[in-house]
Amino acid sequence: MKTNKYLINFVIILLLTLTGCKNPFRYTDAREVPVNADERVQKNIEEGRGITLLGGKKQGGVFDFASSNEIWRASIEVLDFVSFTNASYSGGILITDWFAGNVEENSEGSRELKITVRFLSNEIRADGIKVIIHEKNCIDKAKTDCSINKIQSKIGNEIKLAILKKAAILKKESEKKAKK
Repeated sequence: MKTNKYLINFVIILLLTLTGCKNPFRYTDAREVPVNADERVQKNIEEGRGITLLGGKKQGGVFDFASSNEIWRASIEVLDFVSFTNASYSGGILITDWFAGNVEENSEGSRELKITVRFLSNEIRADGIKVIIHEKNCIDKAKTDCSINKIQSKIGNEIKLAILKKAAILKKESEKKAKK
């Protein structure tokens, strides 16, 4: 009797899981499928194919940030005074390492800053970039008791403005080169 109960439960669970599956083997015409692998990859990307787990929808946008992108290059040049912990142009983000702000020599604690630059667009415009500043204040030099806060300051706006100005200059230079 127990065996039948387990068997029935197994069959019900199996039927429930299989009803959500699509037929992975779709018959296609050979003329529709490109022979070149790069062309097949490009076609699959355009059609939005890929692996989806648990039937979730794919989210996100198109990030074609590259070394030729003026905003990306400008951000790296403006923030070249500090090292990066994350520099992902495919993810559209730059994160600097913690660096010391203006601290007096004789002070007990320390103050460090971290800058995050998010690329919301690959166009040079004020709403296409977001600069976030985090501040870490430590009470002692051993950095055992620290607090981290997101701050709104002039530094963020100044960095954003410097990036946009540098990106505009780089864009003009690239357009001049393209004309030649």
